[in-house]
Amino acid sequence: MKRFLSCLVLLLLSLPPCAVAQLPHHVSLASMTPRARELFLKSMELNAHLWDPSVHLIRSPEYVPGRTMPDVHLTDTHYWEKCCSRVRETSSYALGLLVRDAPGDRATAADALNDVLKQQYTQPGVAWFGTFKRTPEEYVPSTGVVMWRDYDPNWREFVGVTLEIILVEYADRLPADLVQRLYHSIDLAVQGEMDEKRLTPSYTNPALMYGALWDFAAAHSHRTDWQKQSADWIENVYSLFAKYGAYAEYNSPTYYGVDLQGTSLWRDYGSSELIRNLGSRMETEMWHDVAALYQPELHNLCGPYDRSYGMDMEAHADLVALWMATALDAAHSPLPPVERLNGASLSFMPQIAILGVRIPAEDLARLQTFSGDHSFRRQITEDRVATAWVGKTLLIGAESTQKTRAVGKDAQFHPVTVQWRLPAGGIGWIDLISAPMVDATASPDGVTISATGTLRLRIHATELAPEKLTAALWDLPGLRVAVSSDAKGPFAVETADRAFNVYREAFPETYDVIYPNGTAMQLKIAIQK
Repeated sequence: MKRFLSCLVLLLLSLPPCAVAQLPHHVSLASMTPRARELFLKSMELNAHLWDPSVHLIRSPEYVPGRTMPDVHLTDTHYWEKCCSRVRETSSYALGLLVRDAPGDRATAADALNDVLKQQYTQPGVAWFGTFKRTPEEYVPSTGVVMWRDYDPNWREFVGVTLEIILVEYADRLPADLVQRLYHSIDLAVQGEMDEKRLTPSYTNPALMYGALWDFAAAHSHRTDWQKQSADWIENVYSLFAKYGAYAEYNSPTYYGVDLQGTSLWRDYGSSELIRNLGSRMETEMWHDVAALYQPELHNLCGPYDRSYGMDMEAHADLVALWMATALDAAHSPLPPVERLNGASLSFMPQIAILGVRIPAEDLARLQTFSGDHSFRRQITEDRVATAWVGKTLLIGAESTQKTRAVGKDAQFHPVTVQWRLPAGGIGWIDLISAPMVDATASPDGVTISATGTLRLRIHATELAPEKLTAALWDLPGLRVAVSSDAKGPFAVETADRAFNVYREAFPETYDVIYPNGTAMQLKIAIQK
């Protein structure tokens, strides 16, 4: 601890004296950058379409009023995110209404927040105390309760920090009694997290948000015990990051957007100069990595991905892309066209517009203009190392785990990734989707993979012909992959199962190649001339 505190002192001395609290920002439409304003207004337009004034909540795009949803939630962990209305998105919409502040917006925001507060679990003594329902129809069974299926503990943080921003920025635009109930709701969320004891500093995205929320609650409640505990938590989260300059949830196109929200909250709303400086340092270091792995001509972030829901940022709106988009013009932005975005993908825009993106100048330049072919290596933890090749038309990412991590069905872990520009336009990609404990290393020539057991890789490319996928060669549009493997079973090609690929509808030309019972594989990758 003494060594850590000494490092913190040196950190404070090395930082410029600009990391000061900015309370509040009072962001308005006029003060936003043109790109941020465009995306913010699009998010408000889409959410207005989904707004249900009868319940004061945002509807799920999948929900059809009057339709009886099948009782399948016991087998579908995403059921409550598909069903009915959305509590988290409603809190974001309320924040957006307060930002816009058009006639009637304050009253609508108050209605929304009143109904959000009704969805908080307020009974002490249960594991889900202090979190929020994902939808009013969610219910926790009397026995056999399973986290994530029956309740989502992270809604404490996701909803809680949105309430924090509202209280810091726009409390004067809400009724006084509602303001006090929002403060109380945050206290319940913090207490529930403390009671459940399930969160760890290495669970990066909720850990960052929890640190911000706990620090905020400690300050407004004047609780010295919480102030000490939240400060210790923040130091622990930072020390894990500082060891290698990397989050345990490394290079996540989805959750890096949440991480940026967390560090921005530390940076601007932290109760001490130390917390504000730590947030600034983490934010800056993260942008260094993003800039090194991003290829602006391909509009994609090179893997490997610790957690991701998609393989192509041109087709799937990742949260980190929203932050980048507010600082980049549309030509350099890693987002689908605005007209193809939906309310879910834009639900974080009010938070992003308020907190603001701060990309170092040298990193911003790399996000706009490709700096040239280069290799990349980052130690993530004691066991894990990420390597990558970022080329003009090709991205290759891999992760070595010292055989501590496997890849399984529905997993968000992507330890082998390849992306390239297709002759017809768009992005082709290769993704290792199933493997036992795995090590992989990327180089300019390709990927080497070591894992004992069956490997399944998914390949997507427009006009991909499955008959051109053989055990030794994948003849892909715009790319050739020579494969050497010691697999001890028959090679197979399968059409990607829709249930196994949540993006099946968006990517119909997608196939799985299976190499059974091997220990090693090498993919030699060459651009097709």
